[in-house]
Amino acid sequence: MDIGFIIKKTITYFVEPMGFVLFLFLLGLYFLFFNKNKFAKIFLSLSFGFLVLFSYHPFSNWLVENLENRYDKYSYDHNITYIHVLGSGHNTDKSQPLSSQLGDVSVKRVLEGVIIHKNTPNSKLIFTGYEGNTDTPTAKMNAKLAFALGVKKEDVIIGPLPKDTHEEAEFSMSIVGNEKFVLVTSATHMSRSMMLFESMGLNPVAAPTYFTKSDEYDFFKLPSIGNLERSKMAIHEYLGILWAKIRG
Repeated sequence: MDIGFIIKKTITYFVEPMGFVLFLFLLGLYFLFFNKNKFAKIFLSLSFGFLVLFSYHPFSNWLVENLENRYDKYSYDHNITYIHVLGSGHNTDKSQPLSSQLGDVSVKRVLEGVIIHKNTPNSKLIFTGYEGNTDTPTAKMNAKLAFALGVKKEDVIIGPLPKDTHEEAEFSMSIVGNEKFVLVTSATHMSRSMMLFESMGLNPVAAPTYFTKSDEYDFFKLPSIGNLERSKMAIHEYLGILWAKIRG
């Protein structure tokens, strides 16, 4: 695997919620070990405080809502040929059914893509995504689900090499050029994806799916792993948007 890609993923981990909290906690332990109790108390308290904040429903909901409200659900008033479904996680455990081998995000993206395809005459689905730590690319796994849902093989284009959104945009460009097409991805990921695709001269029409926001802010709800995961998704996207703007 490309060393630059590994370095990027490692740095990203430590600036996202779980890695950031772990970093503060380890700093606290370091100062505690060397009897610098003042600094130890500061960093251990910060690690606990940020863990609670990232896991708190109103905060995580606010983070994702600011991203997911930017694009409405897809409307079928476009004369479009291509529908690009971005990749997400999967496993290749043969003891599991296909629906479980794909992550929740992947299933939602594929379903949305297939629904749009079924309602768009003469359209074609584009699936992208590399193999990750498995022996099968995400693109092929997503295509398998589409075939199981009745999509014809001649209506599917598979891009098994792209490792990130930028490479997925490059693959899309090689097929659609400047033609308008549907872009299917998670609602939290849509803002960064649209910005990236448009910056490369492409003309995507947003079709967000896998919404995680809540209509209500429950201030009395206890911190939870689910809220921590929402914060992670949102901050990952904010960092990606910031990095894209820095790179121009």
